[in-house]
Amino acid sequence: MKVLVTGANGQLGQCLQELAPQFQNLEFTFCSSHELDITQQSQIEDKFSELRPDFCINAAAYTAVDKAESESDRAFLINETAVGYLALACKKYNTSLIHVSTDFVFDGTKNTPYQETDAVNPLGVYGQSKLAGEQRIQEILESFYIVRTSWVYSDYGHNFKKTMLRLGKERGAVSVVNDQRGCPTHAIDLAQALLAIVNAKNHKAVPYGIYHFCGNNEMTWYSFAIQIFEEAELKVAVTPIPTSDFPTPAKRPAYSVLDRSKWDQTF
Repeated sequence: MKVLVTGANGQLGQCLQELAPQFQNLEFTFCSSHELDITQQSQIEDKFSELRPDFCINAAAYTAVDKAESESDRAFLINETAVGYLALACKKYNTSLIHVSTDFVFDGTKNTPYQETDAVNPLGVYGQSKLAGEQRIQEILESFYIVRTSWVYSDYGHNFKKTMLRLGKERGAVSVVNDQRGCPTHAIDLAQALLAIVNAKNHKAVPYGIYHFCGNNEMTWYSFAIQIFEEAELKVAVTPIPTSDFPTPAKRPAYSVLDRSKWDQTF
């Protein structure tokens, strides 16, 4: 089967490239934003016409949560309009779309893990643009996989783990928010999950729709930072602080733990 991966240079894209050699039955084409600009519908058409992929994993996204507040046009262009272009191409070429979304589609007012059927209510532009992308897919396609995830980290790109390790080494002490709860997700685990969809032996038995996939451990950013330093064997003083002490342009959900039981039962 042919698998087209967008956003190949992002942390998820690089993890997918790392895993690709393990899947000899799959023929991958990895495209960075320079090789395939998904905001250009003509480039998508050319690529799909050339490859005629069986699957398209969309790992391309605008993910700068705070910057999105002042770059809403750019965020919606990449996270909604471009996603619509991909969905139209998938419909035309009978390609199964696997799209990655986010816990930020929720407002964080629950205190139990969010299920796929829970009401969405994003707090900021990033979440709004990602939700709009989900909605575009559902308007265009009857068959799709939308995988919502949370707190993604890896050894690639920009993420909380790498930021903590850098600050810990530079300063020896950090202050970290302790009143936002979520589930850190290693990008390698997320990549394996997406490839499990592609590699399912009988896709008729794997229902299309929205799935939640995240790490199994619920924690705060503060407790996550402590774990990061412990595993790196770094002695860093970590001080817990409330969100109010660390104001950001974008408001974040206080609780964004995802319930992944539907995923576990299916895969």
